[in-house]
Amino acid sequence: MPLPRPAARTRPRPRGRFRGPRRRLLVGLTAAGLLASGCAHPSVGSDRDDPGKPVTLTFWHGWSEPGEVKAIDDSIARFEKLHPNITVKAVGNVSDDTMNQALRAGGSDAPDVVSSFTTNNVGQYCSSGMWADLDPFLKKTGVVKEKVFPKTLLDYTRYRGRQCALPLLADTYGLYYNKDAFRRAGIDRPPHTMSELKRDAAKLTRRTPNGSYRQVGFMPDFRLYQNSPDRLFAQWGPAYFDHSGKAQLAKDPRTRDFFTTQRALIDAQGGYPAMEKFRAGFGDEMSSQNAFLRQKVAMHMDGEWRGLLLKEAKAPFAWGVAPMPVPDDQADTYGRGYLTGTIAGIAHSSQHQNAAWELVRFLTVNTDQVVAFANAIHNVPSTKAALASPKLDADPEFRTFLGIARNPHSTALPPSNNGDMYVTSLQDFAYAEEAGKVPDLGAGLRQLDARIDADNLQSEN
Repeated sequence: MPLPRPAARTRPRPRGRFRGPRRRLLVGLTAAGLLASGCAHPSVGSDRDDPGKPVTLTFWHGWSEPGEVKAIDDSIARFEKLHPNITVKAVGNVSDDTMNQALRAGGSDAPDVVSSFTTNNVGQYCSSGMWADLDPFLKKTGVVKEKVFPKTLLDYTRYRGRQCALPLLADTYGLYYNKDAFRRAGIDRPPHTMSELKRDAAKLTRRTPNGSYRQVGFMPDFRLYQNSPDRLFAQWGPAYFDHSGKAQLAKDPRTRDFFTTQRALIDAQGGYPAMEKFRAGFGDEMSSQNAFLRQKVAMHMDGEWRGLLLKEAKAPFAWGVAPMPVPDDQADTYGRGYLTGTIAGIAHSSQHQNAAWELVRFLTVNTDQVVAFANAIHNVPSTKAALASPKLDADPEFRTFLGIARNPHSTALPPSNNGDMYVTSLQDFAYAEEAGKVPDLGAGLRQLDARIDADNLQSEN
């Protein structure tokens, strides 16, 4: 996510990455339709085409910004040089909705290789068969996935034992902080724990003579830019579901601590009504009016792409990046963060699955390719070898995100058969809770679990 891009790029939240109930319903109906029909186009199997013969593959992806499209085209040029018999026709700016409709319909217009900016739908892609199982291809070509990919990234590309996707670059989240503001407040380093975050946020909050905000230390409101509750919650290392697949947010004491900590952060800086009023005046996330760039917030959670944007905008202050703080009772996990990313796979209906695998393998496994693509679009590489490569961007701020990606405590959202519906339920609950509309947190969390379980059951039936 290096450059400003369409909302579909990496946000499962209201600000962008959640794309609303209509999208979720469509994906759910698509998956349900495939399941009911046994898949509109049965698998052609891994031995039905010869990857050594001349073939043209269609590759659908979501990138649309000129610099990103060039990086994709350069990647394809490198692939075609290694495989002169394979021609790749790339189609960009494709949404998940469009892709899912095409995969359901099949036919000559459907893609062979597919990619998505969200990991939330992996459960549906795998369980419905829309994306082909990659394990036979991995085994046949000697790729040991556990040795290639970090566990967290591998986990978000498979569902119930089915590996239907592979990581294609990653996004990680950290704490951007205004070094000049820190110096003025007498703070010598970014906070490591949530209690330090609360203390520093209060010190960094500045007001005008009439009492209105000039700057807040840290804006924890869930509606701000990348502040999706699931991303902040990652610092607690939550387990959304038990071994039977039942929601367990109400049973996990980390959930209550997460919400009470978020509430304390708000109260320490003036309370929800005042902070929400201030937030409502912020500019667009990807514009020159971004609140961190305009120094309206002194600390801000964001992804690795923000550093490039700050440099391009010539931010008028010194800034740095650190991992997000962790709960005080988990201080030893400092360095962790939320992980997500782009994924790639093979369309179930493709008549050229062996050739398609060669492209997927090149894009996701080849170290030099992964590093070159990561450097080109300022995303985090998604293989162990690429993360350790000396050819990676040497920018110290960017390397902070590499450390977060390698941290064994970093977490990603678990895949579900109903896509991102459980995350949307958490988001809706979080909006109500931070606004003081949940009088009993325990009861509210139990209701949230019941809602998630009901949605999962409906998706299965």
